[in-house]
Amino acid sequence: MAEPKHPVRTVDRAMEIVEIIQELDGAGVSEIAEQVDIGKSAVHNHLNTLVNREYLVKEGDEYQIGLSFLGLGAYARDRTQIYETARSEIDKLANETGELANLLVEKNGMGIYLYQAQGQNAVELDTHEGKQVRLHCTGLGKSILAFRPRDEVTEILDKHGMPKMTEQTITDRDQLFNELDQIREQKYAVDNEERLAGLCCVSAPITNGEERSIGAISVACPVHRISEERFYEELPDAVLGTANVIELEHNYS
Repeated sequence: MAEPKHPVRTVDRAMEIVEIIQELDGAGVSEIAEQVDIGKSAVHNHLNTLVNREYLVKEGDEYQIGLSFLGLGAYARDRTQIYETARSEIDKLANETGELANLLVEKNGMGIYLYQAQGQNAVELDTHEGKQVRLHCTGLGKSILAFRPRDEVTEILDKHGMPKMTEQTITDRDQLFNELDQIREQKYAVDNEERLAGLCCVSAPITNGEERSIGAISVACPVHRISEERFYEELPDAVLGTANVIELEHNYS
């Protein structure tokens, strides 16, 4: 995304503060001031303004994200066409597998969870609708990257890097590109404890009529209770079938 020619510094600073609070899961004035290049007094003024608009709430000495963002987020999500198309199919996938089913889209080189549905055996994770994750370390992200031009993938990696999340995270570009080629050929990706230790997932891309990824879906489950047959045969079949239905409805309805 191109940088604005005449950015409004106060708006940029306010959003930076909001993002810091989200990342820290709540923060005080001193914590925020340590991460921005303005004094505590200016930080306090920003915080008070956002509290007054109900975008932040103050709990003791700590500030948290307010519910006013929920309305904006829900509105933005509902305007995303793939969400409306995929939601019911993600629900079916979760019920069919009994696991956690996810829908992810890419924005500015990051993955954003757009929707999640829980089957009867679904694992509880740190993910939630709206959470951002890097693309190189998830099955969902690799599914998206595999169906994007190589120069676009390179730009994303240049911008966001390939930090090591677990011992299994791919941090070498050549290795990642080799895997993306394999994913493009087989039409699905796996994440074997690459973002979270103990978690695996199977993912498939949602592509448009030009075979460009516009999102990805996945089924995630704990490593300790999944067999190789289910991981490499049953779940790929289920995820690929769901992705195919979503693509048909999205591209041709």
